[in-house]
Amino acid sequence: MNLDRPIELIIKDKGDWVHTIAAEATVYEALVVMADKEIGALVVMDGEEFVGVFSERDYARKVVLAGRSSKEMKVCEIMSSKVHTVGLRSTVDECMQHMTDKRCRHLPVVEGGRVVGIVSIGDLVHWIIQTQDRAIHELEDYITGEYPH
Repeated sequence: MNLDRPIELIIKDKGDWVHTIAAEATVYEALVVMADKEIGALVVMDGEEFVGVFSERDYARKVVLAGRSSKEMKVCEIMSSKVHTVGLRSTVDECMQHMTDKRCRHLPVVEGGRVVGIVSIGDLVHWIIQTQDRAIHELEDYITGEYPH
């Protein structure tokens, strides 16, 4: 399996769009965006500056379980601000290791000081499954003699 491949391939495949939310937005506004886009995290920006990540986990642990209101709290109050980032040349294996070590599910991809993408654990699992699927089909083709010469 090609775990040494750069995540740039994943970003190219899924698209380099990055859903963001302003640090001063309410948690409720962030949840509306996440529900609308069917995503589990948003990159938090203060103007043009990347300042953190807001995820479903932040909401569940810091709002719901704390008995607080999402319509009154600001994203900057509960976002994860000490976020590990990776570059486009970081490998799938490195990303998986960071997610395991840091217990996070989303890694912003930063190049030249700006966020150019985000990879989730789901993106990595999807890529690994696709890679395994291709390898299986190539092996089947080889065994049956259909492999290109």
